Amino acid sequence: MPSAADTPQTPFHDLDAYVALPRLAGLALSPDGTRLVTGVAELEADGARYRTALWEIDPSGTAPARRLTRGAAGESGPVFTPDGDLLFRSARPDPDSTSDTDPPAGLWCLPADGGEAHPAGGRPGGIDDAVVARDSGTLVVSSPTLPGAVTGEDDETRRSARSDARVTAILHTGYPVRYWDRDLGPAQNRLLVRDGDDWTDLTPEPGRALDQARFDVTPDGTQVVTGWSFAAGYGRTRPGVVVVDVATGQRRELLRDDEHEYSGPRIAPSGGAVVVVRERVSTPSAAPRVDLVLVPLAGGAVRPVAPHWDRMPSAVRWTADSAALVVTADEDGRGPLFRIDLGGTPGADRVTRLTDDHGCYTDPVPSPDGHWVYALRSAYDAAPAPVRVDAARPGTLPVHLRGPIPPVELPGTLTETETTTADGTRVRAWLVLPHGAGPDAPAPLLLWIHGGPISSWNAWTWRWNPWLMAARGYAVLLPDPALSTGYGYEFVQRGWGRWGGPPYTDLMAVTDAVVARPDVDGTRTAAMGGSFGGYMANWVAGHTDRFAAIVTHASLWALDQFGPTTDHAGYWLTEMTPEMALANSPHRHADAVTTPMLVIHGDRDHRVPIGEGLRLWWDLVSRRPDPEANPHRFLYFPDENHWVLAPNHAKLWYETVFAFLAVHLHGAEWETPDLLR
Repeated sequence: MPSAADTPQTPFHDLDAYVALPRLAGLALSPDGTRLVTGVAELEADGARYRTALWEIDPSGTAPARRLTRGAAGESGPVFTPDGDLLFRSARPDPDSTSDTDPPAGLWCLPADGGEAHPAGGRPGGIDDAVVARDSGTLVVSSPTLPGAVTGEDDETRRSARSDARVTAILHTGYPVRYWDRDLGPAQNRLLVRDGDDWTDLTPEPGRALDQARFDVTPDGTQVVTGWSFAAGYGRTRPGVVVVDVATGQRRELLRDDEHEYSGPRIAPSGGAVVVVRERVSTPSAAPRVDLVLVPLAGGAVRPVAPHWDRMPSAVRWTADSAALVVTADEDGRGPLFRIDLGGTPGADRVTRLTDDHGCYTDPVPSPDGHWVYALRSAYDAAPAPVRVDAARPGTLPVHLRGPIPPVELPGTLTETETTTADGTRVRAWLVLPHGAGPDAPAPLLLWIHGGPISSWNAWTWRWNPWLMAARGYAVLLPDPALSTGYGYEFVQRGWGRWGGPPYTDLMAVTDAVVARPDVDGTRTAAMGGSFGGYMANWVAGHTDRFAAIVTHASLWALDQFGPTTDHAGYWLTEMTPEMALANSPHRHADAVTTPMLVIHGDRDHRVPIGEGLRLWWDLVSRRPDPEANPHRFLYFPDENHWVLAPNHAKLWYETVFAFLAVHLHGAEWETPDLLR
């Protein structure tokens, strides 16, 4: 067994201490640029879940962070009004209510001049999101509402009738019917505008058009621009963008076509233009291509933003003068901030990388004067923390603000490695090394394969954290094989429809390079991954016996079964043709699996349905003639989702993985975790 006896103890050495670490997420900036607000999730006293509170951060970095909210139900979704009041969502009870039932999340207001938070509006189905017009203060929210309801009172009556009758049935007329870990319906998201003490329904019969849709409001509050999913036939949808008139509820199409999907509209502060994330619809032979486009709010020609820029943008924000965009995108194992200065034509747009460090930046918010960009920065050696970046001096190091969470000590070091594959492609990876690893004490290696698959190992993650492994003496390899983002479109295309090809050979090539290091023990290795990473772990199991153990979480096993049963079949089946599934399905190589496997799956996983885990487990155990000599294990969570997020379940996940690795990499006896006995 790896030992950490001679190294400093950190929270990563103790799972109880680790899950108790507070986690920071989200960032909101006041209109005058003097207040930043973030959310901090802390473990509740019973250890069963996290509760989020809002904290204020001084943008100048002078004053310490201060806590703003302490509600028992937690708070989230901060957004400022033009007057500086802070709106947030919380399921705390209304002090004027006489109901004895737990309320859904409603909207609350914390006045800018101090005082207690007070209710700012609620709905029977709760409030999902809120946007405030920057000039007029018009408030627009999204709220799940039963399809037959006309008013809030009507919605409440219908909900009570279903509850009293103990009816949970949902009648569907289209697709999709699920999303990640929840059922869709019977409620439908609607957009509502605050009208005095009541709400006016802007989208009374949306169907499923507003599921997961993001929206924005014009500065004068007269129009809402929102994502809108259009039914496209054959079970598919095409996300577009529509404009809704706040006064009349009239809706007009702004962006819609058969070749692209549009999402995340952001209205320029000037009010005249909208920037939107555009994704070219994939085909069996062509991967999706993601870029940004501009379109006049009044409608008109769509113009690409920086078409020469070969990166996939994610978050996008306007600068206050509407002359530039601040954008995040993966790049070479990092997640930098970029500024795109808009020229008169697409070819004149200028892309500048603002951050040159190895960090990954999220939640960017430009300051009103354009000098700073505030963001959360993380990396594989740093948990998310608030920073400010000098937009006028690209490449300068970010300034760390006085956030509510101190840095956490790590049980090792982070380095970077790369190799060149047989076809001449550069493949890079992060490598986590435990303290004490060296030629005299080489560390056993875990190959950890990312999910997605169109994604990258570039940001801190609390759920898939390699430092928990490093604390137990393991080196952890985090590679970006073919299909990963941050290396250009052709790097994604290289693995498109060929999951068992370049992604697999890239992983083996970078593993070969790392096990040649003197500080890594190439005789003791394991592979693990979740989601697509679990798919790759399964593929690895059927194609090599080089690893002593394999951990496969929420994994795809039989592609012919997965494609039609996942929650987003239209997307996956575009790439996953019968021919592709036949050539790339791990289940067809079940007879070749000799490596002990730990299978992990949650029953409420709708992205990779439980049938994948069940079929994988049957294919493993049905090939074992002696039931007493089964090296495989199946960790099943009846009420967990794709990620297994409940704190005690996450601890159990790691405890089981530790025990499994100890058996097969260190010759230990199997020890079932206490809560599984």
